[in-house]
Amino acid sequence: MRVRLGAGAELDRVSGLVMGNSDEVVERDQPNTINFPLKASIGALVRFTHRAFTDDLQAHLLEHRVNVGMWYFLRALWEEDGLTQRELSRLIGVTEPTALQQLRKMQAKGLIERRPSHSDKRKVHIFLTPEGWSLRRKLMPYVMEVNEVALAGLNAGEIRHLREILNKVRDNLQRRNT
Repeated sequence: MRVRLGAGAELDRVSGLVMGNSDEVVERDQPNTINFPLKASIGALVRFTHRAFTDDLQAHLLEHRVNVGMWYFLRALWEEDGLTQRELSRLIGVTEPTALQQLRKMQAKGLIERRPSHSDKRKVHIFLTPEGWSLRRKLMPYVMEVNEVALAGLNAGEIRHLREILNKVRDNLQRRNT
């Protein structure tokens, strides 16, 4: 829920942070300092948007004994079952220890099984169980609904443009960090 504060700013009651439509970055009088308000940060806006998605999704996932961390692994395995643990961690963008922790939880809940590679005994492949597969039909309609709500008021061209922009931003940062 948002409360208007005036001058284009709104208070997000969930995060408690003020976000506006300012893109102004003003140099301060003191040398080597820059005024870069949170409401001007694209990174912050993306973070708060992501948080809004996950908060909405989490309530529904918990009804099915799935947390948001597991959710990303389910999505990846629904698209390509049998990935290795390393492939999954890279695809999802988490460290291998974090992946191992989530995969152990998923295995304990009966959502996945691990199978050693036939060609390389050091590798372990992750496969969904029938229960893991069954969650797809239960969870995907809700995820589609969350996306529909989030994108309300945007036309197909704007949605395509938003994806292009977000991909460019991500690619720029990945290039910088490699």
